[in-house]
Amino acid sequence: MPELGVAPDRAGADRRVVLFVRVLRALGLEVTVGSTAVYAEALAATGMDERAPVYWAGRTTLVHRPEDVDAYDRAFAAVWEDRGHGEADLDAEPTVPVALAVDTSERASDENALSGGPVQAVRWSPAEILRQRDFATYTSAEFEEAKRVMRDIRLAGALRRSRRRRPVSRPRGSRTRPDLRRTVRRSLRAGGEPIERAFLGASQRPRRVVLLCDVSGSMEPYARALVRFLHAAVAGGRRVEAFALGTRLTRLTRELSSRDPDAALAGAARRVRDWSGGTRLGDGLREFNDRWGVRGMARGAVVVILSDGWDRGDPAQLAEQMARLARVAHRVVWVNPLKASPGFVPLARGMSAALPYVDEFVEGHSLASLENLAAVITR
Repeated sequence: MPELGVAPDRAGADRRVVLFVRVLRALGLEVTVGSTAVYAEALAATGMDERAPVYWAGRTTLVHRPEDVDAYDRAFAAVWEDRGHGEADLDAEPTVPVALAVDTSERASDENALSGGPVQAVRWSPAEILRQRDFATYTSAEFEEAKRVMRDIRLAGALRRSRRRRPVSRPRGSRTRPDLRRTVRRSLRAGGEPIERAFLGASQRPRRVVLLCDVSGSMEPYARALVRFLHAAVAGGRRVEAFALGTRLTRLTRELSSRDPDAALAGAARRVRDWSGGTRLGDGLREFNDRWGVRGMARGAVVVILSDGWDRGDPAQLAEQMARLARVAHRVVWVNPLKASPGFVPLARGMSAALPYVDEFVEGHSLASLENLAAVITR
């Protein structure tokens, strides 16, 4: 058998063993510390003068899957059969060519084009980058990608106790009562004897969610993305109402209930006459409270206001309407896209007037913040 170019002293051999294990791990083999120690002990017992004992000692102790044999052979040839290296070059790792292929639909053709050497597939997705990016910096292509990500956001209000009861298998506390209809029906199986009794227990249902989105000029960098979020919430959830706030109040629930995002936004754009105009949050909230909110839509609901707080109206009126809303709503959540800005302080007159009546004050500038908003609403 041919001899190997191995350093004669023990220290040099140990360094080459460590180097060999590093190359194997770089090629994707799972080599544990225990396997490395067993390999070193095997080399000490068999010696390193000939190729066969060194090769099969590593093949037996370091390779655990048949598909790793080819990678092991390449690493062995690079580390153990390179006779041109001397003692001083043992710390330098040999170069093993590895080809990279992007894991996409065209991956098969890419792999066919690659020749020789191991192929390491890598995956990429723009969604993780877009999750943290500010909506104001989005391009048109990134908006399209964000639209697809928003489809997966599911919005549901916090659970509340329902007046409807549901069947339960056995009594559970004082809220359980007998289900006479089911008990009588079951008794027919036993000749009219109510042997198997049925019960009704308390049930829960999600609270209504009301979304009021500011579409004024100051919110223009964020309004497009936030209206996309409103569409995902209305089309994908139950008991969700959506409104646009500007110089007037516009109900958008019917327009945004379409499953087609483009058709829904086109309908919303035709419906909203004051898009990118001024802001009168106090007047809009007064109309909402008078026509819908206090009469029943906001009672026990989670009301979410998406606005930067810049208001051209009277702050006293906004504070009054926020107080009315807070008295009937279960929770009031204010979403401000500017809250993520460094050094942000809510100094706008409208924001300062509304904050005392807000239960949750959260960010709304990115996909990650909207996912957090969905969790806040459900909580």
